Amino acid sequence: MAEKVRIGFIGCGGMARAHIKNFVTNVPEAQIVGLCDPSDEQIKRCFEAFPSLKDTPVFKDYREMLDKVSMDAVAIITPHTQHFQQAMDALDKGLHVLIEKPMVCTTEHAKILVNRFKETGKVGLVSYQRHYAPQFRYIKQTIESGKVGEVQFVSALQCQGWYKGTKGTWRQDPELSGGGQLNDSGSHLVDIILWTTGLNAQAVSAFMENFESRVDINSALSIQFKNGALGNISIVGNAPTWHEDISIWCSEGLFLYRNGHLQFVDAAGKRHELTEKDMPTGSSPGRNFVDAVLKGVPVESPPECGLRVIEMTEAAWKSAAQGGVPVTV
Repeated sequence: MAEKVRIGFIGCGGMARAHIKNFVTNVPEAQIVGLCDPSDEQIKRCFEAFPSLKDTPVFKDYREMLDKVSMDAVAIITPHTQHFQQAMDALDKGLHVLIEKPMVCTTEHAKILVNRFKETGKVGLVSYQRHYAPQFRYIKQTIESGKVGEVQFVSALQCQGWYKGTKGTWRQDPELSGGGQLNDSGSHLVDIILWTTGLNAQAVSAFMENFESRVDINSALSIQFKNGALGNISIVGNAPTWHEDISIWCSEGLFLYRNGHLQFVDAAGKRHELTEKDMPTGSSPGRNFVDAVLKGVPVESPPECGLRVIEMTEAAWKSAAQGGVPVTV
């Protein structure tokens, strides 16, 4: 059995360097064997942050790296609309794929990619890191246990200075980003609601404000789920600070998540302050990815999650374009 997973990085920007840091620091079985980025500056910053990688082969075209470097896997950390082709090309080379969120930007591409992972048998992992956070693992496991009954309502808010902070970057260019904050950091919010609750969206009604941007900045979504539950999601991209809260009402309890702090309210109305000792242990996408490749452990943020997220996101875009008319997912 192999003892290392040789990984080539497609994209070496700030988010990629965060992934590299996790691999270098916490996943000794990972070996970075190739770096690809069209920007010399990003490669320079990568070498400055990780001197141990200074002899790693560097490429401007990921296809050249796929052809010339012997590796087992790739990490795709690039503008969103580039993910699909890069992932398909890597799978054609017989490689495992870790891919940043959103997995892809259309439902059509998501279905093709999910099927391709199944056909090749290669590991596919979408880097939704909240799947590995103790608070969200606690919520998911408690709901799955049946102890809190059926999920009946979900309300979630995310705000940040996304509009001003990403102005002039690829994130507000729809040709590269595929969409605005809903498809960027908002993707994490949509995903974690679907993943923790196990719900699947049936219909979405949405209104969006772009201001003068070419992509969505503020979004208001109302959702009907297939089990009859209802929900709303608020994405505020023009905000002075980061804030996030998620509330999940079940027939026998309530979860209140506020900026990293989790509280559970039982059926009798008693509030329970949850601490680290009450929750499952955490992990990381990188750790799970390498263990899935080497040991065959289950992937905890699989491509199917990326499919469910873009299905709901795309329905929201279509609804907003029609003035809020409900769109079936």
